[in-house]
Amino acid sequence: MLFDLTDLRLFVATAELGNLTRAAERQHLSLAAASARIKALETQAGLQLLQREARGVRLLPPGEAFLHHARLVLHQADQLRADLLEYGGGLRGHLRVFANTTAVTDFLPEILPGFLAANPRINVDLQEKPNAQIPRGVRDGRADIGIVAGQMDTLGLDTIHFSTDRLVLVTSRQHRFARRRRISFAETLDEDAIGMQQGSTLQAFLGQITDNLGKRQKLRIQLGSFDAMCRMIGSGVGIGVVPESAARRNQESMQLALVELSDPWCVRERYLLVRDRAALPVYAQALVETLCRHYSDAQAEPPDGPISGQKQALAGGL
Repeated sequence: MLFDLTDLRLFVATAELGNLTRAAERQHLSLAAASARIKALETQAGLQLLQREARGVRLLPPGEAFLHHARLVLHQADQLRADLLEYGGGLRGHLRVFANTTAVTDFLPEILPGFLAANPRINVDLQEKPNAQIPRGVRDGRADIGIVAGQMDTLGLDTIHFSTDRLVLVTSRQHRFARRRRISFAETLDEDAIGMQQGSTLQAFLGQITDNLGKRQKLRIQLGSFDAMCRMIGSGVGIGVVPESAARRNQESMQLALVELSDPWCVRERYLLVRDRAALPVYAQALVETLCRHYSDAQAEPPDGPISGQKQALAGGL
């Protein structure tokens, strides 16, 4: 089936407005031309997509499926147009990356400057997303690379392990937990806590854990970065759970104590997700290799890859 982009835009507008006349006006078409285009779409599909009613139209089940794919096609077309405009200005690559909170706020700010300096004609569009949304974004073509942590359903994508990190409890050196070598997360919930801002994947993950425990963290303040959390913790305002890499980076300068968490979910394997590694553009492959090389000397051999389905319940939150 061959579909014209104008027809797809008309169909999306009709579905969103619930009215063919208004959709035709939005697309600068006559009502007769718009009606003919919709009928032609249905003929190509071999199915009725819309139910015409007295006050407008409503989507039938095949129309719901058609709408989903039409939006994807239009998004890809818009992205293609934007990319080509950038190529026309001398850019050779535009890389779209969906990543979780830890990647966006902790280690990518350390890695990307060197990558961009070595690749001056490549742009990176980095967006923070919840773990569960990242595989869908890569699968649907809205991202070239996804960065996730933990065990989760990767929707059949190629997965590339590149590092291992763990969550630790961080306190000031004067706190009563500072002398502990190991502690369970549940034991910490009666203490004042420092957390990440609402919407962060780490805070959402810890919220899921506390819900399962039937408790809540006593959050005194929520911040936008792990470094800011460590600074507040070092000042004695509260305790917090952060990636070990961020905690060690700030340990001496902010006089922090790091306490190992005994919970099995604290160990986090990090993965890159791509649709097909062999088909990646050269500039996307360059970023994959940069991340893997950065951690190659510091990390052990990768464990088994992410798992799918019901086992992801507590594993894929960061």
